[in-house]
Amino acid sequence: MKRIPKIFGIIILASLLVLIRAFENSLFYDPLLHFFEMDYKSMPLPKMDTFKLQTGVALRFLMNTIISLAVLWLVFRDRGVIKLSLIFYSFLFAILFMAFSFIIFTSEESSGHFLLFYVRRFLIQPLLLLVLLPAFYFQKYKSR
Repeated sequence: MKRIPKIFGIIILASLLVLIRAFENSLFYDPLLHFFEMDYKSMPLPKMDTFKLQTGVALRFLMNTIISLAVLWLVFRDRGVIKLSLIFYSFLFAILFMAFSFIIFTSEESSGHFLLFYVRRFLIQPLLLLVLLPAFYFQKYKSR
């Protein structure tokens, strides 16, 4: 009987992640969303407010992180998992956000877009959850 609320909670949290993605255009300032839908490899970056872009990316990362940590808590109920995940998320955010900012501020007319695409993707999508869930599950399975 305890599994039903756990599964229901995970479904709600996963739905929140989907809603963030579905309403990304109205929730966050990100001119790069449309830029990367076009032939971005040969085009210069669009004119943008870099502070608003960085704020939007950081906010989106924070929202995805909070929801991802809640999913990890529901699945494992282990403070060690949450603490390690929080350290991992913080470290990767610092590295990726600095790389993102560096690329935005130093990008030439049409260079660095491929790297910008992937760094930004890791910041705005909950990809780390897809890495951490199986990793912690494997660790838990191996320790039994």
